[in-house]
Amino acid sequence: MSDPAAADGQPGTPATSGPRPAGDAPETPPVTLWDRMRQDPQYAPEHLALEAVRRLGPEAAGWVRQARAQRPEVTAEALAEQAVRRFVNQARLSGAVSGAAGLPGAVLDVGVLAWTQARMVLHIAAAYGADPAHPDRAADLLVLQKVHKVTSSARLALGVAAGRERAGALFGGGGQTTLGRAMLRLGVRLAQMAGVRAAKRVFAKIVPGAAIILGTWANSSATKNLAERSRVHYRRHGNPHIPQPRRSPEDDDQSA
Repeated sequence: MSDPAAADGQPGTPATSGPRPAGDAPETPPVTLWDRMRQDPQYAPEHLALEAVRRLGPEAAGWVRQARAQRPEVTAEALAEQAVRRFVNQARLSGAVSGAAGLPGAVLDVGVLAWTQARMVLHIAAAYGADPAHPDRAADLLVLQKVHKVTSSARLALGVAAGRERAGALFGGGGQTTLGRAMLRLGVRLAQMAGVRAAKRVFAKIVPGAAIILGTWANSSATKNLAERSRVHYRRHGNPHIPQPRRSPEDDDQSA
C-alpha cells in the first residue's frame, strides 16, 4: 500500500520508499477491506473510512513532511492543489479503465473511486495542518462524502462498524445473503459514498460502450466536488473565521 512521493512534491509516502510517477494509476482497496465490506455491506462506507485513516493517514502526513522539507515556503493552498490535481486524475482514470465486466466490475469501480477520494481528502487535510491519521478524520470523510449529515451520526456509525469488525474477526462473517444481492447492496452503498449522482448511472457502466465515457465523467465530477468541500472544511481548520460557502444546487443533486 505504498504510494511514494515524486521528487516534485506529489502526494505520497516519504521518499525512503522510492519515487513513483506522478500519473500513477489508482489503487484498489486492500483485499481484507473488500472482504469486510462484502460481509457487512450496510456499513461499507464506515469500514472504508476506518481503514483509509489507518492505512492512508500516515502516508498523507509523510507526504506533507517531505514536501515542506523540500520547499519550506510552500503554502497550504499549493499543497492542497497538488493533491486535488493528482487524485482527480486518478479518479478519471479509474472510470476509464473499468466498468465493462458486469456487476462485479461496476462495484470494483466505485470501490476504487471511494478509496481514491478518501486518499485525496486525507492529503488535503494534511496540507491544511489537520492530522490525517487522527480517528476524527474517519468521521470527516463520511460527512464530506455525504454518507452522514452530521459528525455525531458519523461517529456513532463508525463505532457500530468498528464493533462489527471486531466481532467478525472473532466469530467470522456469519450468515450472508446471496453473493449477487450482497454485491448489489455493496455497490449502491459505495456509489453513495463516492458521490456519483444516482447509483443507476454507475451500474449503467455494465452496458458495453457506455462505460468509458460515463465512468470518466461521473468519477471526475464527483471527485472535484468533494475536493472543493474538503478544501473549504480544512481551510477553516487553519482559519476558523472563514465562513462556509452557500450550498449549490449541484451539491443538493449529488446528495439525492
